Amino acid sequence: MRFTEREMTEGLTGAAKLVAARGKADKKDEVWDGLTRFQRYQLLDSLGTQVLATLVALPDVDVEIGTRPTFTDAQVTEAVEGTLGDVGRLKRKMQLAARVALVKTVLEHVPPRQDPDALIIPDHL
Repeated sequence: MRFTEREMTEGLTGAAKLVAARGKADKKDEVWDGLTRFQRYQLLDSLGTQVLATLVALPDVDVEIGTRPTFTDAQVTEAVEGTLGDVGRLKRKMQLAARVALVKTVLEHVPPRQDPDALIIPDHL
């Protein structure tokens, strides 16, 4: 299973909304709507730099239609460790913990897998 562009975008946007609201899930849409387009871009760019390589490094898993991909804590931690880069030992522990939490948040916001053969017309069309 590889993430689609839509899955990565929605996962990253969901995590960015939560980060912008400083973890207050009930305020995330309100805070997000209050940001300018440039502020949203800056936040998405910063988070994307931290997690996109990790999402690509996660192992392939089978994902049933209508479900989200799931990974063990060990799989996420291993993928993060492989993409973290060189940092000091103490700093590495803190960054590893923070990055693992961020990747898990992104994964929670990945939408359920859709049937690639189903014709779905978005409401806005």
